[in-house]
This record gives sequence, C-alpha cells and structure tokens, in this order.
Amino acid sequence: MQADRRRLVKAGLLVLSLGAAQLARGANMLAVRIWPAPDYSRVTLESDTALKTRQTFIDSPPRLAVDIEGMELNAALRELVGKVQASDPNIAGIRVGQFNASTVRLVIDLKRPIAPQVFTLQPVAAYAHRLVLDLYPSQAADPLEQLIQERASAKAAASSSSLPPAAQANDPLSEWMAKQGQSNANKPSPPPAAPSTRKQDFEPAPSAVMDNPNHPPRPANTPATDRLIVIALDPGHGGEDPGAIGPGGTREKDVVLKIAQLLRDRINASSVNGSPMRAYLTRDADFFVPLHVRVQKARRVQADLFVSIHADAFYTPQAKGASVFALSQGAASSSAARWMAQKENKADLIGGINLGSQDAQVQRALLDMSTAAQIKDSLQLGGSLLREIGGVGKLHKPRVEQAGFAVLKAPDIPSVLVETAFISNPEEEEKLRSDAYQKQLTDALMRGILQYFSRNPPLARNRSL
Repeated sequence: MQADRRRLVKAGLLVLSLGAAQLARGANMLAVRIWPAPDYSRVTLESDTALKTRQTFIDSPPRLAVDIEGMELNAALRELVGKVQASDPNIAGIRVGQFNASTVRLVIDLKRPIAPQVFTLQPVAAYAHRLVLDLYPSQAADPLEQLIQERASAKAAASSSSLPPAAQANDPLSEWMAKQGQSNANKPSPPPAAPSTRKQDFEPAPSAVMDNPNHPPRPANTPATDRLIVIALDPGHGGEDPGAIGPGGTREKDVVLKIAQLLRDRINASSVNGSPMRAYLTRDADFFVPLHVRVQKARRVQADLFVSIHADAFYTPQAKGASVFALSQGAASSSAARWMAQKENKADLIGGINLGSQDAQVQRALLDMSTAAQIKDSLQLGGSLLREIGGVGKLHKPRVEQAGFAVLKAPDIPSVLVETAFISNPEEEEKLRSDAYQKQLTDALMRGILQYFSRNPPLARNRSL
C-alpha cells in the first residue's frame, strides 16, 4: 500500500516538473482539412487533445500567422501545404514550420483581406478535438445583386442568340396548368421587360393583392412584371458535416448538392407568367453553412420560397420513402418528426460554429421570429411538393409533418425541408445515386413549386428586407 502511494507521489511530482508546455507537447495531429468556398475558406486541424494557439493577422500582404503551442511538426501538418487548391478564392498558400522547440507556426498567405475567426471544437460524432480557422472576406459580395446580374447576363446572352430562349418559348407554369385543365395559354402575354439591376424593381407592385385566405388565387393571365422570383435551395450539411452515410458509403451532403444543382438549372430556365425565376443555393460546393446562416442567406436574397434538401436516415435499414416537413410553433406533429428535427438541428455541432461570434448570437435571435402566416404558407408549399414527389416514389408519410427545425425559421419566407429518401435503406441509397431518379425527383420538385405558385402568385407576397 505504501509502495503504491510512493509511486503516485512520484508521478505527481513528475507532472509538476514537466510543466504545461511539456505536457501539451504530447498532442498528436490526426488530420488536416481545407474547405474552400466563395463565402469563406475553412482550415481544420484535428488532434487528440485540445490545442493552445496564438494568432496574428498582417494586413499587407494579407496573411494569418498561427502559433500552435506544445506541438511538433509531423506528417499530417506537412500535408496541409499541398491541400491548398489553386481555385481557392481566399487562400494563396500555406507555410508550416517548427518555430521553436515546442511551437509550430502556420502562415496562411491570403488572396484578399479577410476577417479571421479562430476557435476550438470539442469532440463530437466521429471527430476528435478540432482547431478551426474560418477566413471570411472583409468585403462580402451582395448575393441578391449577384443574382440580378446573373439574370441580366443570361438574358443578354439569350437575346444575342439566333435561337429563341427556351424560357420565353414555353412558360412552365402554363404547361403545368394546361395539364390540369386550367390553362389560358391561348391568351397572349406581354413580353418580359428588360432586366433591371435595381433591387426595388423586384418588389411587389403597389396594387398587388396581399396573400389572404379570403382572396381567391389570382388568375394566371395577370400581366407580367419586372419581378425576379427567387427560390432559395438549401443542400443540407456539407464540409465538416457529411450528413447521413448510406451502407454503400454514399454521403448525404453529396447527393443533396447534386439534386439542388439540377433543380437550380430547371428553375433558372423557367418563368411564372412572364416573371423570370432564379435559384439561389445556400451552398454550391462542399463546405459547411451554419443553420442560422442558411436562414440569413435566404432573407438577404429576399427569397420567395426556401426548400431545404436532405436524405433521411434511420437506425434500421427497413425505413423507406420521402417526407416533407414544415415548421411547428408548438409540439411536433409526431414523435418521428420531433426526432428528425432534433437530428437535423445537431448539424451545427458536427459542422462546427463559432459560439463566440456576436453575429451568430444576433442571427440566432432571428430564429424566434416565425409567424403563423409563414407556417400556413409552408404547409401549402409542402403539400404541393408532397403530391408531386408521391408520383415518382414511395412516401414515408402521406401528409406534411411539422417540428421545430431551426433551418425553417425564416419569419417571412414559406420554408420546407424535403427528405428525398432514406439513404440508410440500401435500395433507396441506390436510387439516390441514380441519375434517372435524381432527374425524376428534380422534375417532381419543379412541378410542386409551379403548382404552389399557381394558387399563391408571387406578386401577392410582401417581402421584407
């Protein structure tokens, strides 16, 4: 007994004599990752213990120096240099070296001035301790202005072409209504006006009838206006957060991005009663977007609709079918919907957000501003999508489910979350990987959006900035 006590005392004295720096020196770098994107570039350093760092930003030329204390240069850190992509919009290169006996220094050379955020994440899911360097451009681009310019460029290119633009030759909404026996395609509609780059030109006309359950749907032959209809598409997960992973290794984040890109192309080639449509993706590549930022992005482009695209998963492979969810101000519509919302709301923990950011706290307060009107419209949108999706595959539930999804809490935008299929089901995983099924699903989503607009004309909406 006394011998054991003496060994413990000796071990304690050894710990005290080593000091903090020597103890931290045992930290091992497990993996390094870089996620480039126009919004921001992220550098992630994953280690078996928490890292202590100091960082310095130098303006000219722009670069960020990060000192990692208690660390020795290893193979994983050296790999970081070769992971920088030439197309990265923010990072020009990375240098790494042993600054002194117990400190590794990273120098990130930047292509433009940035506002860096450096923070740590505790172990979660498959990840150990993470040091995250988020490199945000000091001057962020205006996404709505970009959409308007894209539309103007597309229209100019179409006008100079010898072939008539497909969007002018056939109005997808009229085509859909013709199939429903409601078409007035024989009645000529005025040509669309030249595109504008002024934001106010895309607001509802003063005479627009406000959305009201006592008002019937506006006739489809309402004259065209110079109004850009914006659909925000939100491919779930991304970057550090792979989402669900199927038994065959298919990652949710990859599948839903492909579906969103296909739907974007369909939307960009379409119009509603002469008003051009434009899709805006909350992420257009493999990078992580926090839940509150997805909501913020949709509001910045003054979106008419918000559609978040996911692939469901369950702990047994038998579950199958697509689902559509809307927000609930109270209790969830079912225990399954509540479980699904809790699972999706954990994306921030896995993807990693900077809880110390004041802006994030301000934007989180925005998520409590949901309204009954938004939920009512969201249920209508969800119903339209669910009917069309049911025509191309099995439905998991025959009605729109409701729960407290954080990503659906834009107070002024009808918002739904679509679970396209169960990626945890081997058969449905194979379908999700299929180009044919992706196209069928995209067509169904497009029909559902047009069906919603046939009864809820976009000009009847008053969007706030």
